[in-house]
Amino acid sequence: MNMSQIGAYAFIVGIIIAILAGIVALDANTTQWILWLMVVLGLIIGLLNVTEKETTSFLVAAIALIMTATALSVLAVPIIDRVVGNIAVLAGPAALIVALRAIWNMAKSA
Repeated sequence: MNMSQIGAYAFIVGIIIAILAGIVALDANTTQWILWLMVVLGLIIGLLNVTEKETTSFLVAAIALIMTATALSVLAVPIIDRVVGNIAVLAGPAALIVALRAIWNMAKSA
């Protein structure tokens, strides 16, 4: 198994966990543990999945996803709010890694 496959599996597992954790109302301790797991998976995704060529489109998609999660929270539909919020938690760390890598690459080439 190569690194890109690990990143792809991290993405699939993260999405499945985000959906399931959003559908099932969990206690606070379990929710906290799951959120940290999604943060770790997001970091793995950011490190292993996104190439330099995909940076801009990934960051735009991540921004749109995080903004959508914020906008949908107004609906006050708990399941939708939790699922989209969980996916945003997964995307946030990945976006952080990709953005930092992009800044680093720009600084190196300047």
